[in-house]
Amino acid sequence: MSLIYGIVTGILFGFLLQKGHVLRYDKQVGALRLMDMTIFKFMLSAIIVAAIGIYLLKDLGLIQLSMKSTSIGAQVIGGMLFGIGWGLLGYCPGTAAGALGEGRIDGLWGILGMLLGGGIYASAFPFMKAYVLPLGNYGKVSLPQLIGINHWIVILVIAAFLILLFRFFEKRNL
Repeated sequence: MSLIYGIVTGILFGFLLQKGHVLRYDKQVGALRLMDMTIFKFMLSAIIVAAIGIYLLKDLGLIQLSMKSTSIGAQVIGGMLFGIGWGLLGYCPGTAAGALGEGRIDGLWGILGMLLGGGIYASAFPFMKAYVLPLGNYGKVSLPQLIGINHWIVILVIAAFLILLFRFFEKRNL
């Protein structure tokens, strides 16, 4: 049943990516140039909705969180590789798959890059485990746990900030 939920949410997310126009190359480049915030608004909206949903389900006892350890070293390296790939290709991984689904063959390069990157990571994992993952390792901790306050306060503060940020973007026609 969980596979069906995954397929349904994946199709729904793909539909929303397409309807939000975030699969378009011009939107991707506009985001990279900080001239079009469509992608940022889309993803930040998805993140806050997911945070609300996940913590609501957790508080109702319907799910348990299973977090990975937080490693600043891994986040910095992964973020840099993600940014370089996005800048070179003009798509992030999800939008590359969506672009291919819309028939744009250039998205295939992103998918091939993801597969190659996954293979390189698997080969380099022993090195990463020994030297990179321990850098800034905070263990299995969330932001609310790290700063020691209730998760709903963190979610509400972030949601309020995002509303103000989105208003700023709209006023600037971003």
